[in-house]
Amino acid sequence: MPDLLIELRSEEIPARMQRKAAGDLRKFVTDALVEAGLTYEGAREYWTPRRLTLDIRGLTARSADVREEKKGPRTDANEKAIEGFLRAAGLTSISEAQVQSDPKKGDFYVAILTKPGRAAEEIVADVMPGIIRNFAWPKSMRWGKASSQPGALRWVRPLQSIVCTFGSEHDETVVIPFEIDGITASNVTYGHRFHAPQAITVRRFDDYVASLEKAKVVLDAERRKQIIAQDAANLTFANGLDLVEDEGLLEEVSGLVEYPQVLMGQFEEDYLAIPGEIIRLTIKTNQKCFVTRRQGSEDLSNHFILVSNIEAKDGGKEIVHGNGKVVRARLSDAKHFWTRDRGDLPDLDTLKDSAEKFGLDLKKPLDQRMAKLDALNVTFHAKLGTQGERVARIRALAEKLAPIVGADAALVDRAVVLAKADLRTEAVGEFPELQGVMGRKYAGLQGEDASVSAAIEDHYKPQGPSDRVPDDKVAIAVALADKLDTLIGFWSIDEKPTGSKDPYALRRAALGVVRILMERGVRFGLIDIADGHFENVRQHMDGVVAFVSRKIGQKQMTEMSIDLLSFFHDRLKVYLRDQGARHDIIDAVLTPDADDLLMVARRAEALTAFITSENGKNLLAGAKRATQLLAAEEKKGTVVADGVSEALLKLDAEKALFGAITTATKAAAEAVATEDFRSAMQALSTLRGPVDTFFEDVLVNDEDAAIRANRLALLKAIREATGTVADFSKIAG
Repeated sequence: MPDLLIELRSEEIPARMQRKAAGDLRKFVTDALVEAGLTYEGAREYWTPRRLTLDIRGLTARSADVREEKKGPRTDANEKAIEGFLRAAGLTSISEAQVQSDPKKGDFYVAILTKPGRAAEEIVADVMPGIIRNFAWPKSMRWGKASSQPGALRWVRPLQSIVCTFGSEHDETVVIPFEIDGITASNVTYGHRFHAPQAITVRRFDDYVASLEKAKVVLDAERRKQIIAQDAANLTFANGLDLVEDEGLLEEVSGLVEYPQVLMGQFEEDYLAIPGEIIRLTIKTNQKCFVTRRQGSEDLSNHFILVSNIEAKDGGKEIVHGNGKVVRARLSDAKHFWTRDRGDLPDLDTLKDSAEKFGLDLKKPLDQRMAKLDALNVTFHAKLGTQGERVARIRALAEKLAPIVGADAALVDRAVVLAKADLRTEAVGEFPELQGVMGRKYAGLQGEDASVSAAIEDHYKPQGPSDRVPDDKVAIAVALADKLDTLIGFWSIDEKPTGSKDPYALRRAALGVVRILMERGVRFGLIDIADGHFENVRQHMDGVVAFVSRKIGQKQMTEMSIDLLSFFHDRLKVYLRDQGARHDIIDAVLTPDADDLLMVARRAEALTAFITSENGKNLLAGAKRATQLLAAEEKKGTVVADGVSEALLKLDAEKALFGAITTATKAAAEAVATEDFRSAMQALSTLRGPVDTFFEDVLVNDEDAAIRANRLALLKAIREATGTVADFSKIAG
């Protein structure tokens, strides 16, 4: 079967867009081909800074003929109905239609329409211009004389050539020459813009890759990454160093070069006095270079790794020299920031009120920065006030959380008032990614407790599913207070996530809270905490002019707390499913008012273990049978007794079941009260035998209405007994 090769070559595509764009190209093209009736065996996309390439293998040469029957009116219908049918079916005469019979409706006309298949070349030529013209780049541009014309092509950078060849492995390929804005698809591409700019004629994918390789272009981005990583590791090792790996930077750099050449530069050792995080970010952000360490040490060296797109004749000396000049200039700036941040601010007299408000010591540089943050009234959000006001709210919330977490209250308070201080440092102003990291360093330099320093950095964590969770109790309290204040604040102003939009990363904040509770074993009632903090936010909003007219009453705050709890439930479901929990198990233990999330997780864990056991499987079957039968009778309006009457228990099986339910309910309730869910499940497992025997020996719908109502009450007692630990009706199986 034939293969299809497509290449769209342009001026440089931003590295951050390449991978997604190549994936989009594969999806758009393959979707269009399948929709047109073609099939294929496999498709893979490739990308470089200057080209998107698609290799489709085993594409059918032609789409199949399509036969369609279009039903028309009865044969005795009026003339207008028949004329309408002919127009709709594309027939010129009723003689072209067939007559079919229906035993009930009689004879009617049917048009048999056959749509012939099309050659793959025709389909590709038909769909490709639209795909290219409508390609969804985050940013695009027009160029050249045609750019002023309506409907001119927009592309991320000027599109320069298109390759489109089609053919089987053993036959000569053909060019599918579609045209768009003066560019006609051909079998000609070009290699490295400096080393091999000459035209290259290609036929199919394999010789295309080989030709590009000779022309100093490595097509496969993953291979470019491997070349960079391996050469960088070898070069650093040869110089007695270790490479500081950075997967994100490696991905970016592989998108900046078509022919990677790894070189080593250096800077003066004096700059190593700057914190390693600043050095790394300075070199990474400004020059897209990797830093190195001394072998066997965590300390950075004064050598860095750069990746060039040119195989220089002088071995790269000029390239290394130029990069070194820029790196030294940027490190000089960074050293200036580092020095300034450790010194006194010039306007300390204006910061006394803020210092008093937060209990700050203006002899300490980080305290000065927090006072400055408050004094400047730096806005956190227009509807939620300033950063200083936010810190005050977090402070009040952290005070409640400290004893719950088991953290020292004084250290928690100190950590909260300094947590945002580094936002006013010059290092964080230059590199926002360092917020928290620099705060920890500056806190350590001014002699703060180690737990306070750790909390300043870790209160932002976890920032994603793979990020670590704080482990110091002070950090846990501050991290929870920070995230809960964010969530409750934005809930208060009705700025909740909608669909895929989550501009304030509230899903991430809620998942962060869930992970801390689960992985650090923290327990508290979310509703109680949320209700109290909604009140704090309300009081703040009453003091903001824009919100004087919007009073939030107790009823609204309760509704917002319940809505926020539902949001946490959604995040908990995501977390537990990622941990391997079944969705039906989660639904069985997660009630709408469950606000102790750790207990929900422990119930789910115990229930999972229970229902996979033989006793659990059998009890589940019996409990579901009881619940379903009871629900059916309740729906019909059958009378169910309020409670079980022992006097109406006539058979041994129902007497035994009642005794077992009484014993199991008491034992399960006691176990649940001590949060021993495994013991609660074990207590319920004793119902297995009596439930099975009951359904074998007892007819629930007895002719005697009182006995029937009493036996239904027994089923209700089974439902209530199992309901102490989970809603068994929601469990599959």
